Amino acid sequence: MERDTPLRFVKGIGEARSACFAKLGLYTAGDLLTFYPRAYEYRGEVKKVAETEDGEVCSLLLTVDSEPRTGGTKVQYIKFTAGDDTGSITVTFFNQRWLLRSISAGRVFRFYGKITYGFSGREMLSPSVEQVLPSKRLPDVVPVYPLTKGLTNNVVASAVAAALPLLDTEPEIFPDAVRERHSLLSRRDAVRSLHLPSGRNSVAAARRTLAFEEITVFQLALRIARRGVSLVSAPEMTYKNSGIRRFFDNLPFSLTSAQERAVKDILGDMCRKEPMTRLLQGDVGSGKTAVAAAAMYFAVRNGYQCAFMAPTEILATQHARTLDRMLSPFGMNVSLLTGGLSKKQKELLYSSLSSGGTDIAVGTNALIQEGVEFRNLGLVITDEQHRFGVRQRALLTGKGDTGDRKPHMLVMSATPIPRTLSLILYGDLDVSVLDELPPGRQTVDTYLVGSDKRERVYGAILHAVREGGQAYIICPLVEDSADTDRQSVEAYAAALRGGSFSGIPVGVLHGKMNRKDKDAAMNAFASGETKVLVSTTVVEVGVDVPNASFMLIENAECFGLSQLHQLRGRIGRGKRKSVCVLLSDNAAGRTGERLGIMCREHDGFRIAEADLEQRGPGDFFGDRQSGELVFRVAGAADMALVEQSRALADEAFAAGSKAYPELFAAAGRIADTNERKNGIS
Repeated sequence: MERDTPLRFVKGIGEARSACFAKLGLYTAGDLLTFYPRAYEYRGEVKKVAETEDGEVCSLLLTVDSEPRTGGTKVQYIKFTAGDDTGSITVTFFNQRWLLRSISAGRVFRFYGKITYGFSGREMLSPSVEQVLPSKRLPDVVPVYPLTKGLTNNVVASAVAAALPLLDTEPEIFPDAVRERHSLLSRRDAVRSLHLPSGRNSVAAARRTLAFEEITVFQLALRIARRGVSLVSAPEMTYKNSGIRRFFDNLPFSLTSAQERAVKDILGDMCRKEPMTRLLQGDVGSGKTAVAAAAMYFAVRNGYQCAFMAPTEILATQHARTLDRMLSPFGMNVSLLTGGLSKKQKELLYSSLSSGGTDIAVGTNALIQEGVEFRNLGLVITDEQHRFGVRQRALLTGKGDTGDRKPHMLVMSATPIPRTLSLILYGDLDVSVLDELPPGRQTVDTYLVGSDKRERVYGAILHAVREGGQAYIICPLVEDSADTDRQSVEAYAAALRGGSFSGIPVGVLHGKMNRKDKDAAMNAFASGETKVLVSTTVVEVGVDVPNASFMLIENAECFGLSQLHQLRGRIGRGKRKSVCVLLSDNAAGRTGERLGIMCREHDGFRIAEADLEQRGPGDFFGDRQSGELVFRVAGAADMALVEQSRALADEAFAAGSKAYPELFAAAGRIADTNERKNGIS
């Protein structure tokens, strides 16, 4: 058997089961090696009955006290009592009558499952059950794999076990000296231990080794990608005759010290021969647009055009207006390019771009469509960069690629990212952080309440509207679903119009609306015509409405902390005191602790750290574009390895592929995979 042997030829699989494995993305024997368990059941850690607590998942070694009783018609059950020297427990199985052949009074079994406290005392419902026999040693740890219809955990585990001999030919990513220095297992032992662990310690050691490998390989891949960028030149700009001081003197406000540092970083990069690849990261309202405008002013004064790409037409339109207001006094032409333009309007703009008549083009991904050509593109900016895939950014940069020269690139994000995650995600970028807000930006009072306070919240919204303000109401769903009790946009808005908010203009906005209706809904809210906007998270990155001073987020438990913070950033932009209410009836335990962070904390970076700890790096952004961060093993707990892995990636990059052949080969495979995923040749 080889790594590329089709799964249907692996012992115990065959044609039918191979189709089931394909649904899990598994096609060859080699794929099984990295199909890691999603969890582990530590069945060897046996407790006594008297030690168990309500809701606890554990193992019990019990002797069956009574012969099983059966009953039921559509749902048949088997029920009996079993115990140890500290007490007894009632065990019930549903639709598993075959167990009657083995379960009888006096026999000893190991039960693994959830303990509940019922009317008859402690109970277990449908636990895993294994008979204890002198001739058979039960496993201490049972790996639990992701499954799909047609596959059981035992089938998957057996298939993986059949593929494990392939590890004997698996190359080692790290040299022996590196493994010893960082206390790592061999790759073969780590993979084998994840599939056949001997205990908690072996799982932890294996996870640490493979997480360290993943993070290091990813960071080296980013460095290799950046080396490719540095091999080409970029427009070398100069401060001479740029008049950049005039731009700052014309602003109606003074830059914060963080903005001044960012401007210095960016303009310094643009004066170099190598293409700038810089991330401008800042919390909501930290003033990224002013910094971007300074960079565009500098580029245009040096004789180059600029392209600014935003994820939505609403946001692109807002940016175009803001930039026109800031740059037109200096004779700079700002044009808006979106999919909503007529054919004639597009043709006129295309001509202006190719002739150099337009200095700055602001738009959506209409900027990367065929037919858009720039005469002399020197600076490319993408806003909310995590919403664009690698392919979109590469295509936009390609508009100014002359073969041996690329434009400078600045990417902006209002999603605060913890430093550890930033070092992984943006290892190929220089980073400037706006870590302070402009003077006068107010905090938003945030409260967590249950639905029993709904009418009071509605009263507060109506009061805000009567005082001249406006409000957002955020719902997690577009339409009602029979599978959930979560609030939906359409039904919610209809109920408001016919009830508590009768006579109040209530608008609706969600992602399934066509572009024309979206723009109309948002423009009506921005103009003040609509007083209350019921929306999904489509407004997370949206138009600036300073008059909006109230936000109600329904089913707040459905959202991550960083997303809640982004939503909350839609208010508190004007002079009115602003309030955000998180409504949830599922705010007990960890969920309540998580939502409580939003009520206490307003610093986006601290909120992001908490979000990362709770959700892990793979889920940090929610729905991600392809080409973004995906790890098989590394999670939030492994972010402590980032500094060490970063240092090793730097060391390997400097030493070269001869010193670290397998590490470079693995990094190259990541780069090739991401390029294929994103259509980049």
